[in-house]
Amino acid sequence: MSNAIFKTPIATNEPILNYAPGSAERKELQDTVAKMKATPVDVPMYIGGKEVRTGNTVSMHPPYDHQHNLGHFHKGDGSHVKMAIDAALAAKESWANTSWEHRASVFLKAAELIAGPYRAKLNGATMLAQSKNAFQAEIDSACEIIDFFRYNVQFMRQIYTEQPESGPGVWNKLEYRPLEGFVFALTPFNFTAIAGNLPAAPAMMGNTVVWKAADTQIYSARVIMEILIEAGLPDGVINLVYVGGQEAGDVIFSHRDFAGIHFTGSTAVFENIWKTIGNNISTYKSYPRIVGETGGKDFIIAHESADPIQIATAISRGAFEFQGQKCSAASRAYIPKSLWPAVKERLEIDVKSFKMGSPEDFTNFVNAVISEKAFDSIANYIDGAKNSSDAEIILGGGYDKSKGYFIEPTVIVAKDPKFTTMCEEIFGPVITIFVYEENDFEATLDLVDDNAYALTGAIFAKDRIVIEHMCKRLVNAAGNFYINDKPTGAVVGQQPFGGARKSGTNDKAGAMQNLMRWVSARTMKETFVTPTDYRYPFLG
Repeated sequence: MSNAIFKTPIATNEPILNYAPGSAERKELQDTVAKMKATPVDVPMYIGGKEVRTGNTVSMHPPYDHQHNLGHFHKGDGSHVKMAIDAALAAKESWANTSWEHRASVFLKAAELIAGPYRAKLNGATMLAQSKNAFQAEIDSACEIIDFFRYNVQFMRQIYTEQPESGPGVWNKLEYRPLEGFVFALTPFNFTAIAGNLPAAPAMMGNTVVWKAADTQIYSARVIMEILIEAGLPDGVINLVYVGGQEAGDVIFSHRDFAGIHFTGSTAVFENIWKTIGNNISTYKSYPRIVGETGGKDFIIAHESADPIQIATAISRGAFEFQGQKCSAASRAYIPKSLWPAVKERLEIDVKSFKMGSPEDFTNFVNAVISEKAFDSIANYIDGAKNSSDAEIILGGGYDKSKGYFIEPTVIVAKDPKFTTMCEEIFGPVITIFVYEENDFEATLDLVDDNAYALTGAIFAKDRIVIEHMCKRLVNAAGNFYINDKPTGAVVGQQPFGGARKSGTNDKAGAMQNLMRWVSARTMKETFVTPTDYRYPFLG
């Protein structure tokens, strides 16, 4: 048995491939997408290392071409959730007792598989099923998930090496045990990397997991499972089920061994989960860990000293990349009146130059939104702006779902800073701008801060005293705060991600803080010469 204290490979961020015309990676990805699109798949659940098929199939379609069939997945029910829990609990002791470096090796190998032979397949799945263009897929389903796996291994070792001081004749130790029970990972459609990290982070720390993926992300979730299985993940460590939210919750949140939830999704769903856990608190063996990243109403605010071209570029990218379906996407902006003409001019040039269509055409900057439900919700907000005297749509506003769920990048200018689209999360390619008087700068900072969410935000200014002032005034307005940059694009190992207020528990995915939530520390004190008399000297 080895007694070495191992160093892990130094984590570095995966280089982003650019998929430029004529590049080898572009041809490989295009060929892979074409082959995958032409080959319908039969997607089982993965429970206890077995592929589970129910015969109750649901078809999968690209959001940008909803008549095309990518295949189907086998929908389960509460009995399959129970099977997944049983499988997770059966695998728990063996996995928890697996040496940490061997757990680490599974995910380091998975990272290398994604970086190499699976890169085009995972990116292609994300393009097809989630309607991401090649670059958005690359930074998500290749680079970010690779970074999660590599950096989390490094953070894991850091956690294990953190030890207390010891006095004379005593040795104090800390060990970090996995939670007692199973962890539930509930993952969203919009980032393949998040869908992979939410079950993987607890598993890396020795937990076993029941994973429910969003229906619209199952197509790429099954590729993640293929990769983890090839990387050597033991049976039952991560169990992937496709069930309704209520069916999953009824079984999981009433189970004695429920130990925690790793969640990304809507604020309303998370609040309902928290309430359900609270109502069932006496059921559980331990108080469950509740970790969630939820909604956002992410802002850009510019000072009169800012550069208008930089502001316009931040809006174009921050609001409209991946159709605004990022938790961090810019959704409201506050622009001083003196800068607005120049910002507006450049923004019009940018938005009118966007091409919209299939991600299979690499010249398209904007693609389809994820589903008809999302399409209808976003269109409703746009129609509300069209019919209001308090707002004006200056760019976009069109939408069409005849072939795919396409919504034009839309810019609304609101007369009222409390207009609906300035306050409510839309999760689509819509940004609302409020033009303020320079003399109202302080009041505008109050408007920015007076919001239910606090996920991401960006400030623009050249004056350093103003920048410091804005940072302090908006200290609680965003968990990820950007100075002279768009409010999207957090990089693992560089900008740990998460927000507070109605945006989540701010447990910072891509950082050591998150992994600490999936362990329970045990302090051990060993005394080498044990006292044999209860009497202390003061008693003499």
